[in-house]
Amino acid sequence: MATIDIHRSHSLDIEQSRSVVDKVARRMVEKFGVNTHWDADTLQFRHAGIQGHICVGAHELHVHAKLGLMLSPLKARIEDEIRGKLDQYLGARASE
Repeated sequence: MATIDIHRSHSLDIEQSRSVVDKVARRMVEKFGVNTHWDADTLQFRHAGIQGHICVGAHELHVHAKLGLMLSPLKARIEDEIRGKLDQYLGARASE
């Protein structure tokens, strides 16, 4: 099982950060068909072969996902998509 673990620093307030995560989530829904829901300041996502969350913190976003066997070969593509959208919306550098 492959794991994606991405940290991004930001200088946004919580509401702005949640808006960024919503944009990333919409892209994940469109591209990969995941189901999402908010639990406090954490966006949970799940689909056959993938489950994880995006935690919104005061100064950092944390993306964590576990990929099943079928999606493991697509890890780099999925990870690149998430990183690209975070970079696009945050303009932040990684603190991985």
